[in-house]
Amino acid sequence: PLRKMPHATTAALPAMLATMFAHLRGTIGKGSIGEVSIDVNGVGYRAAVPIDTWDTLQDGDAATLWISTYVREERFELYGFIDASTRTLFEELTQISGIGPRMGLELCGVPRALLVKAIQDDDHASLTSIKGIGKKTAEKLLVELKSLAERQPGLFAADTRVLGAKYDPDAVAALTQLGYNHADALHALESVPSDAHTTEQRVTAALRSL
Repeated sequence: PLRKMPHATTAALPAMLATMFAHLRGTIGKGSIGEVSIDVNGVGYRAAVPIDTWDTLQDGDAATLWISTYVREERFELYGFIDASTRTLFEELTQISGIGPRMGLELCGVPRALLVKAIQDDDHASLTSIKGIGKKTAEKLLVELKSLAERQPGLFAADTRVLGAKYDPDAVAALTQLGYNHADALHALESVPSDAHTTEQRVTAALRSL
């Protein structure tokens, strides 16, 4: 029979598992939205990824995913990111009370410039356009983002995407309320015609491409 593990070893197991994987390099297989598998020498690892990463990766791609392992009681989940900086941002965000891994993924999937703009403008309301974030969470999140930006400014400079002139927080909010994720809403709004001047016109135009 198997011997029972010493209590100290058992207690330390979650921390050991959480640092088991630094990154995985292999062949990508796309699963359902926000989920991929990565085949490393015949062993497939399933990982959840931000929606923008999922959109970018293609079946058969050779890619490296920087891994964050989430271990809680009976949960053992892998989260993958295209660079170490985004993984660090995810791990910092999920240390915030009320921000779980799924919400952390959602935040990592939006342009970093959106978070920077909210910090610079002291605008928590813009964060409520992100799916799943209400007013109280947005207020707390903004405080935490400001603190994080002061401690690790490089985390907010890693994203080369910028918010285009067509970015309309009300339009984003309307699309996310209809069930679209934040990254898809932003992507759709980038392609709306230049003669769409109002929020209603932008939402209507964006829906045609979603």
